[in-house]
Amino acid sequence: MNAAEGGGILGRPLQVANAGVELFADTLSQQGVPVERIEWLPAAAGSEGTLARLAAQEARIAKANDEAVRRMQEAKPMLIGVGRAGELVPDLDRHTLLHAGPPIDWPDMSGPLRGAVLGAIIYEGLADDPETAERLAGSGALRFAPCHERGAVGPMAGVVSASMPMWIVENVSHGNVAYCTFNEGLGKVLRYGAFDTEVQERLHWLADGLAPVMSAALARLGPLDLRSLIAQALQMGDEGHNRNRACTSLFLRHLAPLLPELTLPSAQLARAAAFIAANDHFTLNLTMPAGKATADAAAGVEASSIVVAMARNGTEFGIRVTGTGERWFTGPAGVVEGLYLPGFGPEDANRDIGDSTITETIGLGGFAMAAAPAIVSFVGGRPEDAVSATESMYEICWAESAHYQIPALSFRGTPLGIDCREVVHTGVLPFVNTGIASRKPGVGQVGAGLVKPPLQAFAAATAALAGELD
Repeated sequence: MNAAEGGGILGRPLQVANAGVELFADTLSQQGVPVERIEWLPAAAGSEGTLARLAAQEARIAKANDEAVRRMQEAKPMLIGVGRAGELVPDLDRHTLLHAGPPIDWPDMSGPLRGAVLGAIIYEGLADDPETAERLAGSGALRFAPCHERGAVGPMAGVVSASMPMWIVENVSHGNVAYCTFNEGLGKVLRYGAFDTEVQERLHWLADGLAPVMSAALARLGPLDLRSLIAQALQMGDEGHNRNRACTSLFLRHLAPLLPELTLPSAQLARAAAFIAANDHFTLNLTMPAGKATADAAAGVEASSIVVAMARNGTEFGIRVTGTGERWFTGPAGVVEGLYLPGFGPEDANRDIGDSTITETIGLGGFAMAAAPAIVSFVGGRPEDAVSATESMYEICWAESAHYQIPALSFRGTPLGIDCREVVHTGVLPFVNTGIASRKPGVGQVGAGLVKPPLQAFAAATAALAGELD
């Protein structure tokens, strides 16, 4: 007699939940017994002592986490203008380049980051060709620094040089400011490590053609409420990281009525409008500094275990936790699983790269995928997987967003405030969707997909927090 025929133990129907090994669940399912499968992972190896030490400080940590999340909830990022990076970012001259992710030097840089560095060198006029640029990059004559350490964020390779135009986003609730470059579009672009003539021409047009239009339009429009814009976009099918179609459309809707009023050549205005309309990801570079301005508001809260930055440089993944100051905790950048453009496959892919995980840090991107089931056509999977991804993130977050809500979950707020302790305790890793860059410099984008950060970065941050509190 099997379990289904016998009516379960003692004649009562079986109610089964399976955690861990799937063998038991599979056996019961074959006998027609419904099984609730629970995803379970053990805590990170060797973390028991650290978690016990932190448990003894629970009341103090809880108070600190409430404060950190309160600051993130209060943050109101506003787009206030456009400027040149060298005039905005502290200590950024022509021989200093910013990059995505935690600190890294030229010998350890991945292919796409190297390609973007070469492109920036040529763009700044420090070299005329890739070979000369590569010699300069390896000579020690340049300084490299993470965008996050200068109040900025950069998608993918994230390379910023002094002459590039940047958005200026101010969190008017707390007064802190964040910066980001302009989005170049998809495909063969600097942020994916391409650097040829086409890339250079586009970069110069962004600075000399598009930036003046955006600056003049914002002067007419006044500060633009990015928190409200992103919240509307989530309710229209975006998730703020790899699906930005609604947000870009809303941005253009604000902008378009002003363009005829600007005293700039009509051809320049028309090209700017057409470029934005054809680039669904244009506002990713607004969502990112909005995320940076939001997360930075929570930085420096003593004893808090909330993550305020996640970033990748193509070699390492790194996080910052508000209770441990400006320290980075790192692990190997993940291998992205996803969909590839024609002619490319996994063998062409670089490891995970970019500062765009600031979106997940504030409850967007992979944390808001339930709001954007169409995202699966870009990164792979099924619509129900998008919902499951969001639901799993509530396990590792301290709160729910008061502003970013998900219609498919009865307008529940997105998971907010990643608790490094819970990542270590549950083994549930932040869910990230991302683009895929070629591992070779100069090629560009080869696909998009999903990736898991390394647990060891969160374990190291948790251990450091325990040391701080001790």
